[in-house]
Amino acid sequence: MQLSQIIELKGILPALKVTNKRQLLQELAHQAAKRTKLDARQIFEGLLHRERLLSTGLGQGTAIPHCKFPSLERVHGLFARLVVPIDFESVDDQPVDLVFLLLSPESAGGDHLTALARISRLFRDTQIAQKLRGTEDAAGLYAILTEPAATTPHAA
Repeated sequence: MQLSQIIELKGILPALKVTNKRQLLQELAHQAAKRTKLDARQIFEGLLHRERLLSTGLGQGTAIPHCKFPSLERVHGLFARLVVPIDFESVDDQPVDLVFLLLSPESAGGDHLTALARISRLFRDTQIAQKLRGTEDAAGLYAILTEPAATTPHAA
């Protein structure tokens, strides 16, 4: 699975202004609702529930909030580059500025895990993370996220 299969150019938020984790999750839920036909409140509550279990803040300024919904037909993604990093209760206690939202069907166990692994690998690559932080337009961010080197299993 390539990231280009789960994220579209209109799913890139290049300069999102939020002041805290809750506001970020609300905005992501609102944006995702437009693309998935799910209810924004349902998405928000699913994300909050997942975050209560364990923060999806990976460290190094990155997070992958995610959850599953029975009514989804395929995996959906959104990417947000925050204007100002926020506290996300990450494993390293560093503020987050790169966020990839992942929403999957209940039945998409393998695809969900594959997508999480790809995004995690992408975020762990310091060169790619620096490119994402230094790019301000949606098209540039989309190109970085979907370039073949960023989504191959051997990239790290």
